[in-house]
Amino acid sequence: MFKKIDLVFLAGGKGTRIKKYLNGDPKPLVKINNISFIEILLKYYSKYITGDIYILAGYRGWKIKKKYNNKYFNFCKVKVIVEKKLLGTGGAIFNLKRKIKNDFVLINADTFFPINLQKFVNLSNKKKLVNIALTNKKYYSSNKKLINLQLKNKIISNSNKNTKYMNGGIYFIKKKLLKINKQKVFSWENYLNNNLINNNQVGGLFFSNIFIDIGTPNKLKLSGKTLNNFFFRPAIILDRDNTINIDKGYTYKKKDLRFKPKILKYLKYLSNKDYFKFIVTNQAGIAKGLFKIQDFINFQQFLKKKLIKKNIFIDDVMFCPYHPNAKIKKYKKNSDFRKPGILMIKQLEKFWKFNKSKSLVVGDSVLDEKMAKRSSIRFLYIDKLLKKI
Repeated sequence: MFKKIDLVFLAGGKGTRIKKYLNGDPKPLVKINNISFIEILLKYYSKYITGDIYILAGYRGWKIKKKYNNKYFNFCKVKVIVEKKLLGTGGAIFNLKRKIKNDFVLINADTFFPINLQKFVNLSNKKKLVNIALTNKKYYSSNKKLINLQLKNKIISNSNKNTKYMNGGIYFIKKKLLKINKQKVFSWENYLNNNLINNNQVGGLFFSNIFIDIGTPNKLKLSGKTLNNFFFRPAIILDRDNTINIDKGYTYKKKDLRFKPKILKYLKYLSNKDYFKFIVTNQAGIAKGLFKIQDFINFQQFLKKKLIKKNIFIDDVMFCPYHPNAKIKKYKKNSDFRKPGILMIKQLEKFWKFNKSKSLVVGDSVLDEKMAKRSSIRFLYIDKLLKKI
């Protein structure tokens, strides 16, 4: 079942224990493998949602706002809300009640717990206002507010006994919860434990996925290697028009979306193999003034929704709006972003650090083939591949 959800990040931390690594930045901007931690979270989780993304920023939040406000991640628009005065984690969340449109997933922006958000939402206890994604206590056992939770029949309770469960910092929250509490400045964890869990309003699911916390110097140092290992997997890099969808000639209208026969079966196969799935597409129609970037975004949002309904998640999309014969001046140039150039591949490689030697480019044209060859990645024509399915 598909459910439209928004995504919210709690990003107000000072990062006192890792201060020397921050260079005056707020904690979520700490760099791991030369990438801001909050950007890793934005890139990874945005593939699961079709709503908006909210970043709730506190300490030096203007730095986060300057970098990410109104940006798109996987065609989800980011809205950064900086507290004018400190509200506590609970106050920051409940301040969303007049802003947010949908039920939402809340994620702590100082941990990485790579679960499937759609699976989490779909399997959650629908009778509860809040559901928590639980991890194993072995990852972080010192915070008494997070550990020794009991899980039975998708219901969470506090336990005096030693249990294996720990709060994984990911919550599915029904929007109506935001209308209940009247406090303005308070802790989310305290409210969760003392009010919601004790009043039997919290469900949960356990996930065995890795869990990364960046709160201490040692854990921060370990996170780089752990993330590299996690991301080092094969990628399937797909052209879009005439590879995923039937090409109408500058396809950008929702009504023109028709999937290529057998492609959904292939994409589901890739999902089961846990490959990265990227789209790399030339969009010269933007340069030629046939449609605008917003039209491209709208089409991609529609395509994304259709794929999510099939439990297919595209990890990232790169597109090139440039063309040497462009009608729109700012897009008129020769660019190595445009296939058969390789800069779109380079951009993907820079962030995702995927395993190139086991990856594959799939497309329908000589341009795709040349791009793959220049990137030292194996190539296969889509019609030849789909014949085998």
